Amino acid sequence: MTTPRIDYQALFTATPSPYLVLGPELVILDVNAAYCRATGWSRQDLLGRYLFDAFPENPADPSADGVRNLSVSLHRVLRTGEPDTMAVQKYDIPVPGRPGEFEERWWSPTNTPVPGPDRQVAWIIHRVEDVTAFVLSRAGSVQPGQALGEREAMAAELYARARELQLANEQLRQAHARERKVAVTLQEAMLQSPALARHPNIAVRYLPAAKGLNVCGDWYDVMDLPGFGFAVGVGDVVGHGLEAAAVMGMLRSALSAAIRALREPGRAMDVLDLYTRAGEGALASTAVKAVIDTHRRHITYSSAGHPPPVLAHADGTFVLLDQATAPPLAAEPEHVARPQSALPYTPGDTLVLYTDGLIERRGEDIDTGLHRLTTILTANSQLSPDHLADTLLSRLSIVTGGGEDDIALLVARL
Repeated sequence: MTTPRIDYQALFTATPSPYLVLGPELVILDVNAAYCRATGWSRQDLLGRYLFDAFPENPADPSADGVRNLSVSLHRVLRTGEPDTMAVQKYDIPVPGRPGEFEERWWSPTNTPVPGPDRQVAWIIHRVEDVTAFVLSRAGSVQPGQALGEREAMAAELYARARELQLANEQLRQAHARERKVAVTLQEAMLQSPALARHPNIAVRYLPAAKGLNVCGDWYDVMDLPGFGFAVGVGDVVGHGLEAAAVMGMLRSALSAAIRALREPGRAMDVLDLYTRAGEGALASTAVKAVIDTHRRHITYSSAGHPPPVLAHADGTFVLLDQATAPPLAAEPEHVARPQSALPYTPGDTLVLYTDGLIERRGEDIDTGLHRLTTILTANSQLSPDHLADTLLSRLSIVTGGGEDDIALLVARL
Protein backbone atom coordinates (compact mmCIF):
# COMPACT_ATOMS: atom_id res chain seq x y z
CA MET A 1 0.00 0.00 0.00
CA THR A 2 1.50 3.34 -1.03
CA THR A 3 1.00 6.59 0.80
CA PRO A 4 -0.74 9.16 -1.44
CA ARG A 5 1.32 12.20 -2.28
CA ILE A 6 0.08 15.33 -0.51
CA ASP A 7 -0.29 18.53 -2.51
CA TYR A 8 0.83 21.06 0.09
CA GLN A 9 0.19 23.99 -2.26
CA ALA A 10 -3.45 22.91 -2.51
CA LEU A 11 -3.68 22.63 1.28
CA PHE A 12 -2.14 26.09 1.71
CA THR A 13 -4.59 27.55 -0.80
CA ALA A 14 -7.65 25.86 0.70
CA THR A 15 -7.06 26.44 4.42
CA PRO A 16 -9.64 28.85 5.88
CA SER A 17 -7.11 30.72 8.03
CA PRO A 18 -5.28 33.68 6.43
CA TYR A 19 -1.60 32.89 5.74
CA LEU A 20 1.40 34.72 4.31
CA VAL A 21 4.80 33.19 3.57
CA LEU A 22 7.63 35.66 4.16
CA GLY A 23 11.30 35.43 3.24
CA PRO A 24 14.10 36.44 5.66
CA GLU A 25 13.96 39.97 4.21
CA LEU A 26 10.20 40.05 5.07
CA VAL A 27 9.21 40.02 1.42
CA ILE A 28 5.88 38.33 0.69
CA LEU A 29 6.62 35.09 -1.18
CA ASP A 30 3.18 33.48 -1.09
CA VAL A 31 -0.33 34.30 0.10
CA ASN A 32 -3.41 32.14 0.34
CA ALA A 33 -6.98 32.91 -0.69
CA ALA A 34 -8.17 33.36 2.90
CA TYR A 35 -5.63 36.15 3.43
CA CYS A 36 -6.76 37.89 0.26
CA ARG A 37 -10.39 37.69 1.43
CA ALA A 38 -9.50 38.99 4.90
CA THR A 39 -7.55 42.02 3.61
CA GLY A 40 -9.31 42.74 0.33
CA TRP A 41 -5.98 42.70 -1.52
CA SER A 42 -5.31 40.35 -4.42
CA ARG A 43 -2.46 37.89 -4.66
CA GLN A 44 -0.94 39.91 -7.51
CA ASP A 45 -1.03 43.07 -5.35
CA LEU A 46 0.98 41.42 -2.59
CA LEU A 47 3.50 38.98 -4.06
CA GLY A 48 7.08 40.26 -4.07
CA ARG A 49 6.38 43.27 -1.87
CA TYR A 50 8.06 44.12 1.42
CA LEU A 51 5.46 43.40 4.10
CA PHE A 52 5.50 46.88 5.64
CA ASP A 53 5.30 48.54 2.22
CA ALA A 54 2.18 46.52 1.48
CA PHE A 55 0.71 47.21 4.94
CA PRO A 56 2.27 50.42 6.29
CA GLU A 57 1.42 52.28 9.48
CA ASN A 58 -1.82 54.28 9.47
CA PRO A 59 -0.64 57.91 9.55
CA ALA A 60 -3.97 58.97 11.03
CA ASP A 61 -3.39 56.82 14.10
CA PRO A 62 0.26 57.35 15.17
CA SER A 63 -0.41 55.89 18.62
CA ALA A 64 -1.16 52.44 17.17
CA ASP A 65 1.74 50.03 17.68
CA GLY A 66 0.70 47.09 15.50
CA VAL A 67 3.39 47.70 12.85
CA ARG A 68 6.14 48.06 15.45
CA ASN A 69 4.99 44.99 17.42
CA LEU A 70 4.78 42.82 14.31
CA SER A 71 8.24 43.95 13.17
CA VAL A 72 9.71 43.10 16.58
CA SER A 73 8.04 39.67 16.54
CA LEU A 74 9.23 38.79 13.02
CA HIS A 75 12.82 39.83 13.71
CA ARG A 76 12.74 37.83 16.95
CA VAL A 77 11.68 34.75 14.98
CA LEU A 78 14.54 35.31 12.51
CA ARG A 79 17.03 35.71 15.35
CA THR A 80 15.93 32.84 17.61
CA GLY A 81 14.39 30.34 15.18
CA GLU A 82 11.47 29.99 17.61
CA PRO A 83 7.75 30.63 16.86
CA ASP A 84 6.14 33.71 18.39
CA THR A 85 2.45 34.12 19.26
CA MET A 86 1.33 37.72 19.64
CA ALA A 87 -1.48 39.26 21.65
CA VAL A 88 -4.40 40.83 19.80
CA GLN A 89 -3.10 43.79 17.76
CA LYS A 90 -4.76 46.88 16.32
CA TYR A 91 -3.27 47.01 12.84
CA ASP A 92 -5.20 49.14 10.36
CA ILE A 93 -4.80 48.21 6.69
CA PRO A 94 -4.99 50.36 3.56
CA VAL A 95 -8.24 50.12 1.60
CA PRO A 96 -7.69 48.80 -1.96
CA GLY A 97 -8.31 51.43 -4.60
CA ARG A 98 -8.52 54.30 -2.08
CA PRO A 99 -5.02 55.78 -1.64
CA GLY A 100 -4.39 57.14 1.85
CA GLU A 101 -7.54 55.57 3.32
CA PHE A 102 -7.21 52.94 6.07
CA GLU A 103 -9.70 50.57 7.65
CA GLU A 104 -9.62 49.77 11.38
CA ARG A 105 -8.61 46.15 11.90
CA TRP A 106 -7.76 43.93 14.87
CA TRP A 107 -5.73 40.73 14.42
CA SER A 108 -4.47 37.75 16.41
CA PRO A 109 -1.11 36.86 14.73
CA THR A 110 1.26 33.89 14.99
CA ASN A 111 4.69 33.81 13.33
CA THR A 112 6.31 30.43 12.73
CA PRO A 113 9.84 29.88 11.35
CA VAL A 114 10.63 27.24 8.72
CA PRO A 115 14.34 26.24 8.66
CA GLY A 116 16.24 25.66 5.45
CA PRO A 117 18.92 23.02 4.79
CA ASP A 118 21.48 25.12 6.71
CA ARG A 119 19.13 25.20 9.75
CA GLN A 120 18.75 28.97 9.38
CA VAL A 121 15.28 30.48 9.02
CA ALA A 122 14.40 30.29 5.33
CA TRP A 123 10.72 31.31 5.57
CA ILE A 124 8.26 32.62 8.12
CA ILE A 125 4.63 31.48 8.07
CA HIS A 126 2.59 34.50 9.19
CA ARG A 127 -0.88 33.39 10.27
CA VAL A 128 -3.56 35.85 11.37
CA GLU A 129 -7.12 35.62 12.60
CA ASP A 130 -9.28 38.69 11.99
CA VAL A 131 -10.94 39.50 15.35
CA THR A 132 -12.13 42.98 14.35
CA ALA A 133 -15.81 42.07 14.63
CA PHE A 134 -15.30 40.70 18.13
CA VAL A 135 -13.35 43.72 19.39
CA LEU A 136 -15.71 46.27 17.83
CA SER A 137 -18.78 44.44 19.07
CA ARG A 138 -17.43 44.54 22.60
CA ALA A 139 -16.64 48.24 22.24
CA GLY A 140 -20.06 49.09 20.84
CA SER A 141 -22.21 46.77 22.94
CA VAL A 142 -22.48 49.19 25.86
CA GLN A 143 -23.87 52.71 25.70
CA PRO A 144 -22.08 55.59 27.49
CA GLY A 145 -22.89 55.55 31.19
CA GLN A 146 -24.24 51.98 31.04
CA ALA A 147 -22.67 49.35 33.28
CA LEU A 148 -20.85 46.46 31.62
CA GLY A 149 -22.57 43.12 31.63
CA GLU A 150 -20.71 40.07 32.94
CA ARG A 151 -19.67 38.79 29.50
CA GLU A 152 -18.61 42.21 28.25
CA ALA A 153 -16.64 42.85 31.43
CA MET A 154 -14.87 39.50 31.14
CA ALA A 155 -14.01 40.05 27.48
CA ALA A 156 -12.69 43.53 28.21
CA GLU A 157 -10.64 42.23 31.14
CA LEU A 158 -9.15 39.38 29.09
CA TYR A 159 -8.22 41.74 26.29
CA ALA A 160 -6.65 44.25 28.68
CA ARG A 161 -4.67 41.52 30.44
CA ALA A 162 -3.45 40.13 27.10
CA ARG A 163 -2.14 43.55 26.11
CA GLU A 164 -0.45 44.00 29.50
CA LEU A 165 1.09 40.54 29.22
CA GLN A 166 2.51 41.33 25.79
CA LEU A 167 4.04 44.57 27.07
CA ALA A 168 5.52 42.78 30.11
CA ASN A 169 6.94 40.01 27.92
CA GLU A 170 8.52 42.55 25.59
CA GLN A 171 10.13 44.37 28.52
CA LEU A 172 11.45 41.07 29.88
CA ARG A 173 12.89 40.15 26.47
CA GLN A 174 14.63 43.50 26.20
CA ALA A 175 16.02 43.19 29.73
CA HIS A 176 17.21 39.64 28.98
CA ALA A 177 18.87 40.81 25.75
CA ARG A 178 20.69 43.59 27.60
CA GLU A 179 21.80 41.21 30.37
CA ARG A 180 22.97 38.65 27.84
CA LYS A 181 24.99 41.27 25.93
CA VAL A 182 26.68 42.39 29.15
CA ALA A 183 27.31 38.79 30.21
CA VAL A 184 28.78 37.71 26.87
CA THR A 185 31.03 40.79 26.75
CA LEU A 186 32.19 40.07 30.29
CA GLN A 187 32.91 36.43 29.60
CA GLU A 188 34.74 37.15 26.35
CA ALA A 189 36.98 39.56 28.26
CA MET A 190 37.64 36.98 30.98
CA LEU A 191 38.45 34.23 28.47
CA GLN A 192 41.05 36.22 26.59
CA SER A 193 44.35 34.35 26.18
CA PRO A 194 46.86 36.64 24.45
CA ALA A 195 49.31 33.73 24.15
CA LEU A 196 46.95 32.02 21.70
CA ALA A 197 48.15 34.33 18.94
CA ARG A 198 51.63 32.84 19.35
CA HIS A 199 50.35 29.25 19.17
CA PRO A 200 48.79 28.57 15.77
CA ASN A 201 48.76 24.85 16.63
CA ILE A 202 46.30 25.36 19.49
CA ALA A 203 42.55 25.58 18.84
CA VAL A 204 39.98 26.47 21.48
CA ARG A 205 36.20 26.25 21.44
CA TYR A 206 33.66 27.57 23.92
CA LEU A 207 30.01 26.51 23.70
CA PRO A 208 27.50 27.43 26.41
CA ALA A 209 24.49 25.23 27.01
CA ALA A 210 21.60 25.60 24.59
CA LYS A 211 19.47 27.38 27.22
CA GLY A 212 20.09 30.43 29.34
CA LEU A 213 22.18 33.55 28.88
CA ASN A 214 24.81 31.82 26.76
CA VAL A 215 27.38 32.35 29.49
CA CYS A 216 28.73 29.66 31.73
CA GLY A 217 31.36 28.63 34.24
CA ASP A 218 33.52 26.61 31.85
CA TRP A 219 36.87 28.08 30.85
CA TYR A 220 40.12 27.46 29.00
CA ASP A 221 43.52 29.09 29.30
CA VAL A 222 46.79 29.19 27.39
CA MET A 223 49.93 30.93 28.70
CA ASP A 224 53.60 31.04 27.84
CA LEU A 225 56.24 30.19 30.44
CA PRO A 226 59.39 31.87 29.06
CA GLY A 227 62.44 29.63 28.96
CA PHE A 228 60.32 26.63 29.85
CA GLY A 229 57.44 26.07 27.45
CA PHE A 230 53.76 26.81 27.90
CA ALA A 231 50.78 25.80 30.04
CA VAL A 232 47.20 24.95 29.12
CA GLY A 233 44.18 24.35 31.28
CA VAL A 234 40.41 23.98 31.41
CA GLY A 235 37.96 24.16 34.27
CA ASP A 236 34.30 23.93 35.18
CA VAL A 237 32.39 25.91 37.80
CA VAL A 238 29.07 24.48 38.96
CA GLY A 239 26.10 26.41 37.59
CA HIS A 240 25.36 28.78 34.73
CA GLY A 241 24.83 32.47 34.21
CA LEU A 242 26.58 35.55 35.53
CA GLU A 243 27.39 34.16 38.97
CA ALA A 244 29.13 31.09 37.55
CA ALA A 245 30.97 33.25 35.00
CA ALA A 246 32.22 35.55 37.76
CA VAL A 247 33.51 32.62 39.84
CA MET A 248 35.09 31.17 36.69
CA GLY A 249 36.99 34.40 36.12
CA MET A 250 38.37 34.40 39.66
CA LEU A 251 39.49 30.75 39.58
CA ARG A 252 41.03 31.07 36.12
CA SER A 253 42.99 34.15 37.14
CA ALA A 254 44.15 32.58 40.41
CA LEU A 255 45.38 29.39 38.71
CA SER A 256 47.07 31.41 35.97
CA ALA A 257 48.97 33.49 38.53
CA ALA A 258 49.94 30.39 40.54
CA ILE A 259 51.30 28.48 37.55
CA ARG A 260 53.35 31.48 36.40
CA ALA A 261 54.99 31.71 39.82
CA LEU A 262 55.41 28.01 40.64
CA ARG A 263 55.71 26.29 37.21
CA GLU A 264 54.42 23.06 38.82
CA PRO A 265 50.74 22.21 38.27
CA GLY A 266 50.42 20.23 41.51
CA ARG A 267 51.62 23.13 43.64
CA ALA A 268 49.55 25.58 41.61
CA MET A 269 46.47 23.43 42.20
CA ASP A 270 47.28 23.51 45.94
CA VAL A 271 47.09 27.30 45.81
CA LEU A 272 43.81 27.15 43.89
CA ASP A 273 42.30 24.75 46.43
CA LEU A 274 43.19 27.11 49.29
CA TYR A 275 41.85 30.07 47.33
CA THR A 276 38.58 28.22 46.67
CA ARG A 277 38.08 27.52 50.38
CA ALA A 278 38.39 31.23 51.16
CA GLY A 279 35.51 32.29 48.89
CA GLU A 280 31.95 31.38 48.01
CA GLY A 281 30.39 29.85 44.93
CA ALA A 282 33.40 27.79 43.85
CA LEU A 283 32.78 24.65 45.91
CA ALA A 284 33.09 21.43 43.85
CA SER A 285 34.58 23.24 40.85
CA THR A 286 36.90 21.12 38.74
CA ALA A 287 40.04 21.99 36.81
CA VAL A 288 43.02 20.43 35.09
CA LYS A 289 46.34 22.11 34.36
CA ALA A 290 49.15 20.84 32.15
CA VAL A 291 52.64 22.30 31.70
CA ILE A 292 54.35 21.39 28.43
CA ASP A 293 58.13 21.45 28.72
CA THR A 294 59.17 21.93 25.10
CA HIS A 295 62.87 21.39 25.88
CA ARG A 296 62.59 18.04 27.64
CA ARG A 297 59.43 17.11 25.70
CA HIS A 298 57.32 16.05 28.61
CA ILE A 299 53.94 17.03 30.07
CA THR A 300 53.38 17.59 33.79
CA TYR A 301 49.75 17.77 34.89
CA SER A 302 47.39 17.83 37.85
CA SER A 303 43.63 17.39 37.94
CA ALA A 304 41.04 18.41 40.51
CA GLY A 305 38.12 16.10 39.83
CA HIS A 306 38.18 16.81 36.11
CA PRO A 307 37.72 14.38 33.18
CA PRO A 308 41.16 13.18 32.01
CA PRO A 309 42.91 14.93 29.12
CA VAL A 310 43.86 12.72 26.18
CA LEU A 311 47.28 12.54 24.51
CA ALA A 312 46.80 11.10 21.03
CA HIS A 313 49.81 9.77 19.16
CA ALA A 314 50.22 9.98 15.41
CA ASP A 315 50.11 6.17 15.15
CA GLY A 316 46.50 6.06 16.38
CA THR A 317 47.21 5.13 20.02
CA PHE A 318 46.44 7.34 22.98
CA VAL A 319 47.11 7.85 26.69
CA LEU A 320 44.67 9.17 29.27
CA LEU A 321 46.22 11.68 31.69
CA ASP A 322 44.54 10.14 34.72
CA GLN A 323 47.45 9.44 37.08
CA ALA A 324 47.25 12.71 39.04
CA THR A 325 43.58 13.10 39.85
CA ALA A 326 42.19 14.32 43.18
CA PRO A 327 38.67 15.35 44.27
CA PRO A 328 37.15 18.64 43.06
CA LEU A 329 38.31 21.89 44.62
CA ALA A 330 37.47 22.30 48.33
CA ALA A 331 35.56 19.00 48.29
CA GLU A 332 37.65 17.49 51.13
CA PRO A 333 36.96 18.63 54.72
CA GLU A 334 40.57 19.74 55.05
CA HIS A 335 43.12 20.85 52.49
CA VAL A 336 45.25 17.98 51.14
CA ALA A 337 48.27 18.42 48.87
CA ARG A 338 47.39 17.95 45.23
CA PRO A 339 49.20 15.30 43.14
CA GLN A 340 50.95 15.76 39.84
CA SER A 341 52.32 13.37 37.26
CA ALA A 342 54.42 13.56 34.09
CA LEU A 343 54.74 11.69 30.80
CA PRO A 344 56.78 12.19 27.62
CA TYR A 345 55.38 13.26 24.29
CA THR A 346 56.57 13.07 20.70
CA PRO A 347 56.41 16.05 18.32
CA GLY A 348 53.20 15.69 16.34
CA ASP A 349 51.21 14.31 19.27
CA THR A 350 47.87 15.97 20.06
CA LEU A 351 46.80 16.97 23.57
CA VAL A 352 43.06 17.44 24.13
CA LEU A 353 41.58 19.07 27.22
CA TYR A 354 37.81 19.46 27.60
CA THR A 355 34.99 19.90 30.10
CA ASP A 356 32.43 17.24 30.92
CA GLY A 357 29.74 18.63 28.62
CA LEU A 358 31.67 17.17 25.69
CA ILE A 359 31.35 13.56 26.80
CA GLU A 360 28.63 13.26 29.45
CA ARG A 361 25.08 12.33 28.49
CA ARG A 362 22.12 11.88 30.80
CA GLY A 363 21.58 8.23 31.70
CA GLU A 364 24.91 7.15 30.19
CA ASP A 365 28.10 6.04 31.93
CA ILE A 366 30.91 8.55 31.54
CA ASP A 367 33.21 5.79 30.23
CA THR A 368 30.92 5.46 27.21
CA GLY A 369 31.37 9.11 26.37
CA LEU A 370 35.11 8.91 26.96
CA HIS A 371 35.37 5.92 24.63
CA ARG A 372 33.41 7.82 21.98
CA LEU A 373 35.80 10.78 22.32
CA THR A 374 38.99 8.71 22.06
CA THR A 375 37.65 6.74 19.09
CA ILE A 376 36.91 9.90 17.11
CA LEU A 377 40.16 11.54 18.23
CA THR A 378 42.49 8.71 17.27
CA ALA A 379 40.76 8.22 13.91
CA ASN A 380 41.25 11.89 13.06
CA SER A 381 44.51 12.77 14.83
CA GLN A 382 46.13 13.88 11.56
CA LEU A 383 43.68 16.75 11.11
CA SER A 384 44.75 20.28 11.95
CA PRO A 385 43.81 21.41 15.49
CA ASP A 386 41.03 23.68 14.19
CA HIS A 387 39.58 20.99 11.95
CA LEU A 388 39.93 18.39 14.70
CA ALA A 389 38.15 20.60 17.25
CA ASP A 390 35.23 21.10 14.87
CA THR A 391 35.15 17.40 14.05
CA LEU A 392 34.98 16.45 17.72
CA LEU A 393 32.09 18.81 18.32
CA SER A 394 30.10 17.79 15.25
CA ARG A 395 30.69 14.05 15.61
CA LEU A 396 29.69 14.20 19.26
CA SER A 397 26.40 15.80 18.13
CA ILE A 398 26.95 19.01 20.06
CA VAL A 399 26.61 21.55 17.27
CA THR A 400 23.68 19.90 15.53
CA GLY A 401 21.79 18.69 18.57
CA GLY A 402 22.36 21.48 21.07
CA GLY A 403 24.29 20.67 24.21
CA GLU A 404 22.61 20.25 27.58
CA ASP A 405 25.78 21.39 29.37
CA ASP A 406 28.49 23.95 28.78
CA ILE A 407 31.64 22.96 26.89
CA ALA A 408 35.19 24.24 26.80
CA LEU A 409 37.56 22.43 24.43
CA LEU A 410 41.29 22.88 23.81
CA VAL A 411 43.23 20.99 21.13
CA ALA A 412 47.02 21.42 21.06
CA ARG A 413 49.37 19.94 18.46
CA LEU A 414 52.69 19.45 20.29
